[in-house]
Amino acid sequence: MVLHESHRCIRDPSVQENIAIPVHEIKQPSTEFIQDEVVGIDTDAQEVNLADSDTVEYDYLLVGLGSQTAFFGIEGLEEYALTLKSLDDALDIHDKVQQAAREASTNDPAQVVIGGAGLSGIQTAGEVAEFRDEHNAPIDIHLVEGLDQVLPNSDPELQGALRKRLEAADVNIKCGEFIGEVDEETVYIGDEDELALRKRLEAADVNIKCGEFIGEVDEETVYIGDEDELDYDVLVWTGGITGRDCMQDVALDKDERNHRVHAEGNFRTDDERVFAIGDSALIDQPGDQPAPPTAQAAWQAAEVAGENLARAARGQPLKTWTHKDKGTVVSVGEKAVAHDVMNMPIETFGGMPAKLLKKAIAARWINDVTGVGRAAKAWPDM
Repeated sequence: MVLHESHRCIRDPSVQENIAIPVHEIKQPSTEFIQDEVVGIDTDAQEVNLADSDTVEYDYLLVGLGSQTAFFGIEGLEEYALTLKSLDDALDIHDKVQQAAREASTNDPAQVVIGGAGLSGIQTAGEVAEFRDEHNAPIDIHLVEGLDQVLPNSDPELQGALRKRLEAADVNIKCGEFIGEVDEETVYIGDEDELALRKRLEAADVNIKCGEFIGEVDEETVYIGDEDELDYDVLVWTGGITGRDCMQDVALDKDERNHRVHAEGNFRTDDERVFAIGDSALIDQPGDQPAPPTAQAAWQAAEVAGENLARAARGQPLKTWTHKDKGTVVSVGEKAVAHDVMNMPIETFGGMPAKLLKKAIAARWINDVTGVGRAAKAWPDM
């Protein structure tokens, strides 16, 4: 599964044929593949516990379980929001958006709210916009981000270019707005204490308009600014990641809040027989920050991690990996924005060059895994 392209299936489910690759096509004949869910790891017994299959014993273990969506204790969010962590999730979003559009009208469009304007949130908004435009569907799209800009903590020039393309796609962006609570029909903007007080006032039949500037007054009407509630038909949450539940009780050094495993630059954890990679891990890097939880970093790390497992088994010294950032490319539907790409004279650019670069990156992943044929077939959909 080329997971970082799964958002494409929100617009067109048929894309899954190009990004979901059967395991038997890529594994070595000597490799035993077990399709199951990891429910626990016993580092003392050197065993991996599975949901439906027999326990698997190991001499050396590479933890690459990925992550799950973090809901941060926001009331109602986990119950009512869709997420984007798998192909099935992307297909579910497509189905829900399609159904909402069928039940909507031009005068009463479907409301799609996407929480979190990081990479996944931006790309989800772009794919919903493409679906809307291709099918002439009555859909309003809202992208809500708690921090002050889309793609937080990135270069301002990149943030501005992405905002420009999102707004051109008629995506309503609400930055600096935290989702405080969710129920079956409404997203409430604000923190928990504010919402608790609001509920008590509303129970007393007080109609509240906070954070609303009066912009105009006429003989009969006071006109105010933005709303602090968003009714929705489809809610997608992409606002953060955390470690898998099965890692909570594993006897490894890990972050207390998100259960992601601490690993050295050679991927070894505090247990010499256990290594960790990808979103499951916080991998030491030069400076204060661990390796970023991106597809680019995971792809670079995988080759060194695999080699280090073999080196550990042979008693050889391990290699240390340092992430080399080759730049950022973000799709917004059919368009894309590229930033700080290696060997490119322009720092931030869009248009056809960025679009072709995004396609080339996706095709390269597929080619490296399966070969030129499948990559060429996938090219039009990337």
